[in-house]
Amino acid sequence: MKFAFHDPRTDPAPAGWAEFSRTARLHPVWDYGLMGLEAWGARNPQLVAVAVEGDEIVAGMSVLVCRLPWSSRFAPAPGRRSPRPCWAEVYQPWLSGFPGIVFAPDLPAADRQPLVRAFERQLRRHLGPGLLGVVYRAIGEEFAAGVGGRARLVKRTDPTTVLENRFTTEDDWLATLPSGRRSSLRRRGRRIAEDPALVVRGGPGRDDVDGVEVASLIKVHRERYGKLPLDTRTMPSAGFLHRYVRRPDVHTLTYRDADGRLLAVNTMLDHPDSPSLQHWAALPLDERGRGAGLYFDAYVRAVRFMARRGAKELSAGRGMVELKQELGFRPRALFTAAVPRPVLGR
Repeated sequence: MKFAFHDPRTDPAPAGWAEFSRTARLHPVWDYGLMGLEAWGARNPQLVAVAVEGDEIVAGMSVLVCRLPWSSRFAPAPGRRSPRPCWAEVYQPWLSGFPGIVFAPDLPAADRQPLVRAFERQLRRHLGPGLLGVVYRAIGEEFAAGVGGRARLVKRTDPTTVLENRFTTEDDWLATLPSGRRSSLRRRGRRIAEDPALVVRGGPGRDDVDGVEVASLIKVHRERYGKLPLDTRTMPSAGFLHRYVRRPDVHTLTYRDADGRLLAVNTMLDHPDSPSLQHWAALPLDERGRGAGLYFDAYVRAVRFMARRGAKELSAGRGMVELKQELGFRPRALFTAAVPRPVLGR
């Protein structure tokens, strides 16, 4: 088995990446061109690592190369290996609740732990003596058990949330909710639909949405709530979002006032098995002046899409778990594993 590391800012995609993406049923954020745009704007840019058996990719990894907080705010230039301390995070930054490592469907489960150990050895060689260790984020219970071991820390973290699809319509879903919540969702939906000064539009491939406008609203929204602890991601850039919302597999929901001002936005990744709610941002209610309950309205529309799509589940990511449970979502356990340099590959 061979490993190769690609910088999506400058390197061509790995041979066979498009086919691997199809067979492994990857979400849109795994598109190699998109990862390149993300990496150009990131302080801790992604590498794409692949494990190749014969002529086929059997595993892919999104690897964020992270530097100490007091180092430069800008990433090193492509092709330069810095001798300064860093650590690697196997993480797909804009796919909440999913791991940054994916395997070919036909790769036997018994082969996965040895592959991960071999990947760690190759990563150590690739990044050099400055590598402090590897962190695997948002991994499931089975993978967490395999990546553990002596001097490796495996810790349960905040869960992600999923809604199993047992519905043919949104009304089927609403019928499973407590009567108070069901009435509230219907009442808010009517008010939004009847508000003549509120313009709601959603769908894939939105060429009428400005990436600068969306990026600005996301930035304001996240600054209002504060940065998550130990979050190594960089705010999504306008260039990334401008191309992103134009993809046919990315659905963007926008709420605007009569003057065209963007009040709230939500993106959702289309997927045959697990459509995923992603970026949500909104002005505070006192600033937008209308549109109470937009967050819940976005969930109603997402469940409607899932039911029509016939997907297995709808993923709503992490955070606000209790509120999402009121909407029928259930928590799914996630873990983080930290592997210090002395035991990498062992």
